[in-house]
Amino acid sequence: MSGSLYITSTEDNSGKSVITLGVMDMLLRKTNRVGFFRPVVDIPEGGRDRDIDLIATYFGLEAHHDDMYGLTAKKLGELMVKGEEQAAVECIIDKYDRLRERYEFILCEGTDFNSSTASYAFDINAEICNHLGCPVLLVAGAFGKTTEEVIHSTQLALESLKEKKCQTVATIINRVTPENREQVLSGIGAAEIFKGQSVYTIPDQPFLTYPTVGAVAEFMNAGILYGHDQLHRHVNGMTVAAMQLRNFLSRFKHGSLVIVPGDRADVIVASLAVVCSSSAEKISGLLLTGGLKPEPAIDDLLKGFPRMVPILSVATNTFETATTLNHMPTKISPHDKRKISSALSVFEDYVDVEDLQSHIVTSRAAIVTPRMFEYRIIQRARGNKRHIVLPEGEEDRILWAAENLRQRDIVDLTLLGDERIIRDKISQLGIHLDDINIVNPHTSPLLNDYIQTFYELRKHKNINMDIATDWMHDVSYYGTMMVYKGHADAMVSGAVHSTRSTIRPALEIIKTMPGSTIVSSIFFMCFDDRVLVYGDCAVNANPDASQLAEIAISSAQTARDFGIEPVVAMLSYSTGDSGQGEDVERVREATELARERAKTQYPGLKIEGPLQYDAAIEPSIAQTKLPGSDVAGKATVFIFPDLNTGNNTYKAVQRSAGIIAVGPVLQGLNHPVNDLSRGCTIPDIINTVAITAVQAQVRKASA
Repeated sequence: MSGSLYITSTEDNSGKSVITLGVMDMLLRKTNRVGFFRPVVDIPEGGRDRDIDLIATYFGLEAHHDDMYGLTAKKLGELMVKGEEQAAVECIIDKYDRLRERYEFILCEGTDFNSSTASYAFDINAEICNHLGCPVLLVAGAFGKTTEEVIHSTQLALESLKEKKCQTVATIINRVTPENREQVLSGIGAAEIFKGQSVYTIPDQPFLTYPTVGAVAEFMNAGILYGHDQLHRHVNGMTVAAMQLRNFLSRFKHGSLVIVPGDRADVIVASLAVVCSSSAEKISGLLLTGGLKPEPAIDDLLKGFPRMVPILSVATNTFETATTLNHMPTKISPHDKRKISSALSVFEDYVDVEDLQSHIVTSRAAIVTPRMFEYRIIQRARGNKRHIVLPEGEEDRILWAAENLRQRDIVDLTLLGDERIIRDKISQLGIHLDDINIVNPHTSPLLNDYIQTFYELRKHKNINMDIATDWMHDVSYYGTMMVYKGHADAMVSGAVHSTRSTIRPALEIIKTMPGSTIVSSIFFMCFDDRVLVYGDCAVNANPDASQLAEIAISSAQTARDFGIEPVVAMLSYSTGDSGQGEDVERVREATELARERAKTQYPGLKIEGPLQYDAAIEPSIAQTKLPGSDVAGKATVFIFPDLNTGNNTYKAVQRSAGIIAVGPVLQGLNHPVNDLSRGCTIPDIINTVAITAVQAQVRKASA
């Protein structure tokens, strides 16, 4: 790593925090030892900086808030007035150096000053980045500017940085008017000052400037009367209700926050009626002014509405409230996962990450961090999109994950379930899945064909048409049949269904691939500095030697499919020839069988067994217990002798070491089907769908 980078901007409201999010995400794919530092923050003494909270919270940085900045703007101003500029610089460098001792790379973000020092902000940032020895990434604000204004202001900023001997490695022109983007790119190409660096343009993304209703409540110091669970809704604009109801209703805009005096019961009730209507635009919430709240009779009525949006209350009058809200700063909250996801997606869409990395990172890290692993999977899934069916379309977590997957353009999706229920939930959750494909197995035009196909596949098991009909109404069976018929590439289920409910249809319909006799599973165990593969920890209770050998070969192939070079350890309570007993002999026999199969199925695969876990993973112990082994101390794939050992081990490591366990990932089927834990989180679902999509790509390529 090159050590540091300083992100500075030409002006306030340039969208610099979006760029900082993207760059931090990019850096964490190379190493997890990245720190964040702001030399100067514009906060009161004892306050908290929004950008530090955003980056530290989202990326899980461990440093204390106060360790991630040098000085407050007020303190800097006081020192400069006293002529003590050197003291200010020394304070910033001291705190920066202390932070740098703990990290491999420091990402610095300059400050947009809003105080009396605003006119010196750019020069101060340039001087600080030189004192810290950081190369610069310039963010040029383009919102509301013509092409000529954008190019001219960016040129001036770059010339100023050059005069101050700053090394500018890249420029990102952000919030460009979409129709002007090509003209801006053309103008950049003709300007000498841009040569020798990477330049990117990002069109304006209005959604990133929309605050949540919760952020409005915080900014306005508003009371929350109703809809505490809906504060995540985004506010696209304001609508002041200052006219008669018949005129007001025609002026609703999607996502607007309605500002209305608290005694206008007619507008309040009508607004909630609009929320419940299927023929009107949906608002984000109501802001009641004047300190007036609904009377008891109205309160009782409001509580009975089947759908609710947040209703806030402030003491100020309507005009003052609207004026104040109009000046609300557009910041990304660390808890606004949808907006953060959008910001990262925009960054990836318009910035050549590999090119930018080549300018910032001078050496490749040898480790694989969980974020790097996740990023590679997501990028592979996006590179050749597959169609994934999610049978549990009525589950909230599935819908949240579906929005993220669609937003990031990772896969194509089909949700199974009652369309009316799913659409109602989408509306209630306030998420964007308007054009998502939804199929109700009970009413699908393909139902009869699926029933007939299932009957033909299972009639040798005494299945009749009535039983086939019953099974095809089940979402897990229907989704599996979609995959079998080629109407989807793969399926992910298990958020509310058992493992048996997911695997059984797959075994009955899709069946195992040629050369496989069993379905097995692996977990990707994401440690701080590497990703290991554990198998089988979820499916086969007591595999015999032949099955263990098959699990080893399948797990090695899965590891390689996901960029992990397989080095296979067949685990037991004994290492080498030191132990005897039925269980050890079974592992020893499985190792020999796996080696024989590898000669034809997987030439060059390194397999060793029996091995104890410590000898498999720790080089110093391996040197003592099995010196000279190509596997001991270097294993990346760990094959457990039985389900009891594997399941307990992966959970013990996961909980004790605090690492991320991704899986189970099923292997051995003709087409990918993967099982979620019923306790899965939204990120678990996203990762599993991406992994399943990559499996589908591999199957397609090998077909």
